[in-house]
Amino acid sequence: MNRILDITFKDLMQLARDVKTFMFLLLMPILFTFLFGYAFGGFSGGNSDSRLPVGYLSQDDHWVSDSLHELLDQSEVIRLDENVFHSESDLEKLVADGDFAAAIIVPQGYGRAVLKGKTARLIVITDTNTSAWTTLEAELITLASRLDDAVRTATIIQQTGVEGIPFDYAFKKSLLAWDEPPIAVQETTSLALQKTSKESMALAHTAPGMMLQFAIAGLLTAAQVIVAERKSRTLQRLLTTATRRVHIVLGHYLAIFLLIFTQFVILIVFAQFALRVNYLRVPAATLLVAFCAALCISALGLLIGILAQTEEQAIIFSLIPMFVFAGLGGAWVPLEVTGPTFQAIGHLSPVAWGMDGFENILARGLGFQSVLLPTMALIGYAIVFFVLAVLRFRKIDA
Repeated sequence: MNRILDITFKDLMQLARDVKTFMFLLLMPILFTFLFGYAFGGFSGGNSDSRLPVGYLSQDDHWVSDSLHELLDQSEVIRLDENVFHSESDLEKLVADGDFAAAIIVPQGYGRAVLKGKTARLIVITDTNTSAWTTLEAELITLASRLDDAVRTATIIQQTGVEGIPFDYAFKKSLLAWDEPPIAVQETTSLALQKTSKESMALAHTAPGMMLQFAIAGLLTAAQVIVAERKSRTLQRLLTTATRRVHIVLGHYLAIFLLIFTQFVILIVFAQFALRVNYLRVPAATLLVAFCAALCISALGLLIGILAQTEEQAIIFSLIPMFVFAGLGGAWVPLEVTGPTFQAIGHLSPVAWGMDGFENILARGLGFQSVLLPTMALIGYAIVFFVLAVLRFRKIDA
């Protein structure tokens, strides 16, 4: 055991002398987390209005037109932009310049036409070739039909002569009835997701993705330590002593593991308190995923160090897995937005399982049991990489 710890301590001291290593392992993931976070809207804030801006001009002084205005103003699709100084030509220019998705003009006599059951038309200025118009058209038809149905219902009740139900009361009740339809679909979101969906949902993917990617990139330095040991013939001298091969392998593996796991812990703490990525929502699950991911990546680093004969090979053998595993594993773009075939291929990468574990906690609001399968997969990869490293190391001559 002492021999293992001696080798581990020797590797860590050698790595600690290179300040650039720690700058790379810590600053690069943080920098790219900010970069990708901005790209995917992680720092855009949670109070932005996503409704479509629509200009509004009413030329009709009627209570029915006022009711239409109230419906439009309460819409979850349309954001009315009113300015009493805007004319029709002003609205046309604003739509043409792209400031408004559309402009609605309520012509004179609109309210009276609706009240009398005649054809009433709104004037809409827009580009009908845009996807925004499709959304606006559906919302306008819905709201205008709702208003027309409320007027017709109140008119029928008035014509039947039902006592105690005046027209205004029936009209208002008909409109309110739409707020509580007999059949409705209600979407609910877990409390865990409500905290991250507004400002940090993008970071819930970006932060673990960059952390896993640059953990693999950090294997470059760890692998070079093993290569340098072989080139300086330190390894050959160790093999002629009482130090067994298993001691050497475990010593190097433990050093790489401590390096990677420490990197994970620092980046998790930074993201938790500086970026408000809620890693500590389920601390035990986060720690387990980080631990198993470190086991896997460390075993990969050990394999790279043993396979590489030169520093150049160590660079190539480290960078290729970083780009391949990170790209396929969803570190850059979530696998959820890809097709089922790419998702299946992506899960051949251990990064995909690490992303699943972290995203189950951060983005999906799941509990401890949700990380058991991803961590088992990571342990499986760690065993495969470690066994391959041991088999290759046994072929190295003393």
